[in-house]
Amino acid sequence: MSDVRHVLVLPDRDAAEEVVEALGERFGVSEEPRLVRDALAGEDDAEDAQWLVVLRDEEALLDPAELDAFAGEWDGWREEP
Repeated sequence: MSDVRHVLVLPDRDAAEEVVEALGERFGVSEEPRLVRDALAGEDDAEDAQWLVVLRDEEALLDPAELDAFAGEWDGWREEP
């Protein structure tokens, strides 16, 4: 069993929460993804934080290109872990 993870980077918490909801609908993701606040280096202002949606894909069923396009709908992108 491999430990495949996908990390989607979103501009704000609202976008990240919407992505988490939509992942189940669009991709059938059953395990709840993790939401992680990622403050940009050297920035103290909470407005400058990005939000990460981390999801496990042990079966390697999710297409990275599709996930990147999906995150792009919220002005986000897929980061290589």
